[in-house]
Amino acid sequence: MPEAIANGSNGPHIDIDDADIDFSDIENKYAVRFDEGLDDVVVIDNVPVVGKEREQKLLETIVKRFKSHAGIDIEVENFHVPYGDDGQTKGYIFLELSNPEDANQALRAMDGYPFDKRHRFAVNRFTDVEKLANMSEEYQEPAEEEYKDREHLRSWLTDHNGRDQVVMCRADDVSVAWHNRTANPEPVHTRERWTESYVQWTPQGTFLATLHRQGVALWGGPSFERFMRYSHPNVRLVDFSPNEKYMVTWAPDPIVVPDNAPTGPQFFGPEDEGNRVAVWEVRTGHLLRTFPVVQENEQGVVKGFSWPMLKWSGDDKYCARVNPGKSVSVYELPSMSMLDKNSIKIEGVVDFEWCPLGDKDRDLIEAWGDGSNPPKGAKKPRENMIAFWVPEVANQPARATVMSIPSREIARSKNLFNVSDCKLHWHPQGDYLCVKVDRHTKTKKSLFCNFELFRMREKDYPVEVVELKDPVTAFAWEPNGSHFVVLSTNDPNFGNAPPGVTIKTQLNFFHLDAKKGDFRLAKAIDNKTANTVFWSPRGRHVVVATMGSSQKCDLEWYDVDFSHEIRQGSISENPADDIKQIGAGEHYGITDLEWDPSGRFVATSASVWRHSLENGYAIWDFKGTELQKVVVDRFKQILWRPRPRTLLTKDDQKRVRRNLREVGRAFDEEDLALESQLALQHKEVYMRALEEWRAWRQRCKADLEEERIALGKEEIVAPHVLEAEATETIEEWQETILEETEEILD
Repeated sequence: MPEAIANGSNGPHIDIDDADIDFSDIENKYAVRFDEGLDDVVVIDNVPVVGKEREQKLLETIVKRFKSHAGIDIEVENFHVPYGDDGQTKGYIFLELSNPEDANQALRAMDGYPFDKRHRFAVNRFTDVEKLANMSEEYQEPAEEEYKDREHLRSWLTDHNGRDQVVMCRADDVSVAWHNRTANPEPVHTRERWTESYVQWTPQGTFLATLHRQGVALWGGPSFERFMRYSHPNVRLVDFSPNEKYMVTWAPDPIVVPDNAPTGPQFFGPEDEGNRVAVWEVRTGHLLRTFPVVQENEQGVVKGFSWPMLKWSGDDKYCARVNPGKSVSVYELPSMSMLDKNSIKIEGVVDFEWCPLGDKDRDLIEAWGDGSNPPKGAKKPRENMIAFWVPEVANQPARATVMSIPSREIARSKNLFNVSDCKLHWHPQGDYLCVKVDRHTKTKKSLFCNFELFRMREKDYPVEVVELKDPVTAFAWEPNGSHFVVLSTNDPNFGNAPPGVTIKTQLNFFHLDAKKGDFRLAKAIDNKTANTVFWSPRGRHVVVATMGSSQKCDLEWYDVDFSHEIRQGSISENPADDIKQIGAGEHYGITDLEWDPSGRFVATSASVWRHSLENGYAIWDFKGTELQKVVVDRFKQILWRPRPRTLLTKDDQKRVRRNLREVGRAFDEEDLALESQLALQHKEVYMRALEEWRAWRQRCKADLEEERIALGKEEIVAPHVLEAEATETIEEWQETILEETEEILD
């Protein structure tokens, strides 16, 4: 071995260069990992100051609040609690979360969270603390802001005359007005360019929502001051939860967060990039969560999506969305975390609907309280429920199912055969569920319809089947009753008629037979063109309309309990006799129809969004008498302001009904006085205009004579003729029937 030197050893000595040996496998195996980022660490300020003996209890309480309010699982070991020289905590703690996404969720859900009466959390990212490093250490007491009392958000309910409000939108100008039965609407608040697209009331009428390029704004109170704004650029759609606690917005453009964008619970963050749907808390303006919107099918063709994308339970505790063919995802509020951290796997699911919260359910919830100490004999409220349906797959029949939430227990399921499509229709009070099943014959050449009626207030939820031989084009439950109206058709042009062409339909009234206990057809009326059904919110009265047609614009009013006052609560011998047409009318180009909250008036409109012919609106009473009709250029919409649930007890409501005639007499006198006052005002205006016209005519004739004399021309008209013409008066009287009453005499 060349140049080998023996140094007293038995073998040769070899020099080895360590740089030539690869130790990467050993280094990777025993490497110590360092987390250089602190994006998963947050600082919680305004925490109660406690001693060492109470630290464990405090942290356990905070862990529970994070779980219930933010939907984040944390351990006590994740906290670091600084202590002062006095042995007490310093009022802030550090929390290390699992990942930056949980830190963002904690920032959104817990910043501003009221921990108790004296402490409201302030949550910040630990990395944001560096921004405060250059702040002055000298304390400067903030200027005390003058307290300003907010306006009463439900002041419109205290109107002495019990009037309702309407909002009207023309172009970008919006006007809120009182509705008067015998006069034009009385403006309350008008503003130019108040919205850039449309307006919408919240479900209980507390706020008016306007849409702008920057986002959504909510307005309320007598002067309609701005309550809150929510930043969602180019927003196009907005939806609210039933109790107005939460709001959902959608924009066609994906969310983009600039580098210098403001941070905080009211703004989008990097994790929201690319999403289009946002969920907000109305009271605080906090952003709770965002969602993407998939608008492409398997072939890559862009298509629309159903709105609202999120559907709400009646108590605002949950919202859910369907993942077609796969599952239903249920989210808890306000954390917006998925219920039990998993979607409800439902193979082939097409659609679902929440069961509404009826008056019976609300009374039970109020009596039960939070469940910790329910009153003796109080009945436990039922869980929230969803109804969904799945189509036929291979040898498996189609199925309609009712499931309880959050337990996920199947309450009732029904197999269906030869199904082409299904629609789920809950009764507004949650008493019934109608699954409208479009079925095909074995040859699949014709369609017919079945109604699977679930009785949701009875044991084991029995199901009744009602069959129609024709396809159904419209279905609607009576809001406070057991009737439902169906529009069906056997017109051979059904499904093939060009846009704007009407087809013949049949109007069917179904009722719950009190004697036999099942749903039966009470009356069928043929040869109609109606395609939409609108029930009064109080029930009993219904309007059927022909909309979207260039040939027909018919409106028909029906009373399904016409002999109610005569029968005085007794059961009708022939239900068909109780169903009477009480009015009819036409509104050319009608595009929208809406009942007022009291069920006394109907507003119809022709919107410029659909066409530009005779845009405007009309007001009708519940019997189909036209009260007002106004043509407005570029008219968009008219909406009645909703009313919240009454605060009167059942006994109070019964007492009002007993005294309704006496109370109504006072309102009738006020209406007559108002009509007389309006008639007097019109007469005064007419007489003043007539006198002004006479005086103008006299001046013109005098000027003409002076001009003729100055020109040396002879007088053509004899003076006595001029005098006769000056004193001649022609008056034209028009008679208008303001009200007509019919009495049935025995």
